[in-house]
This record gives sequence, structure tokens and C-alpha cells, in this order.
Amino acid sequence: MTVLIVEDERTLARELGIFLYQQNFTCTTARTAREARQQLADNNFDFVLLDLGLPDGDGLTVLAEAKQNELTAAVIILTARGAVEDRISGLELGADDYLAKPFSLPELLARMHAITRRRFGLHKPTVPVGAFQLDLQNRRILQEGKEVTLSVKEFDVLSYLVLNRNRVLTRLQLSEHIWGNLPESGFDSNYIDAHIKNLRKKLGQYAEVEWLETVRGFGYRVRL
Repeated sequence: MTVLIVEDERTLARELGIFLYQQNFTCTTARTAREARQQLADNNFDFVLLDLGLPDGDGLTVLAEAKQNELTAAVIILTARGAVEDRISGLELGADDYLAKPFSLPELLARMHAITRRRFGLHKPTVPVGAFQLDLQNRRILQEGKEVTLSVKEFDVLSYLVLNRNRVLTRLQLSEHIWGNLPESGFDSNYIDAHIKNLRKKLGQYAEVEWLETVRGFGYRVRL
């Protein structure tokens, strides 16, 4: 998943980026309100981690403007402000959660997982997929208790399709979710086709994967 870290404290921004990269998130950092607005205008993100005390403006203003522009990313406010009014304002503007600094990185990750489950209508971290069980939190897929070995990107493609089950996703949507800013990454859309092929081959050694569909002319879908 892709994350925009809006944080002017360089040390904290770096710590967040390293931690989330280790958890297989693709991160972009903005250190000012202006940079945040530009990133949100140019890219689609799954999460925005938003500091309120930015050097050139208030994070709440950035949030309000982004919501007016139909921001779809989940927003977690990260701030040293302790006032209840700020927490209430952020949540009323559409933030999904709020963490006061200093905070625990594992707690942040747990809240991101919880938000993902809520947004995609999941009640448990494990999702049945045909004869398989997809463990989103521990990033693995099991068949009768045995783990099927997938690469990081193969798991990312599969999990995003499962989260958007029964919905057709284009190659562009999948690639933006996994690689983030495509022009900068030099991404080739054929990579998605290659990952789908590998998924079918690996999973097909254990059970049928007819639920992983190609929708010609559009993209791919997991039908559950």
C-alpha cells in the first residue's frame, strides 16, 4: 500500500518511512502543506499520515481541502497537539484516526491494519479465498494450514485484489497501489501480467484458482 507521510520533523519522517518500508508500504514524504497539496493532487495514496503543525500552514486546512477534492485515502492525524478540540476537528473533517505524539510505531501499524479491515468490510484479518486463507496482517496465504511462498509484490497484488473483491481493477490501479508514483518508478504495466501469471502457477499447485479472473480489455478481479 502507498502512504503519504506529511511531517516536517525530519527525524520522525525518516523513522516512519523506514518502519513502514520494512512493513512493505511504499512511502512518499511531504514536509510542508504546499508539498502535501501537490502530492495529493498528483498521486493516489492508500494512507495519509498527517501532522497538524506544518511550517507553512495547518494540517487541518490541508485535510479539509483534500476532502473537498474527494480524497479517498485513509487519514491518520499525528500531532503533538493534545487539545480535545483538535482531535474532534480532525475527525469531523474526515480523518479516520488520531495519534498523539509521541506514539508507538507498532500501535500505528495496528491502527492502519484496523482501518484497512473497516474500509474493506472485513471483520477478521484472515480472509477465505477459494481453498485458501489470506492472512493480511502476517502477509501470508495458507492452504490447509500450509503456507504458499509468494514474493512481496505477488502478495501485494493478490491482497489488493482480495480487498477489492468482486471489483475489476485495471493494471494502472494495481500498479499505482504497489509502486506508487509510476512516472518516477519507470514501471512497465507488463509486470502486473507477470505477477498474475506467477500467482496462478504457484497457487495452482495447491488448488483451483478460478476465482482469479482476467477481464479482457479491463484488468483483473478476484471473484468471491
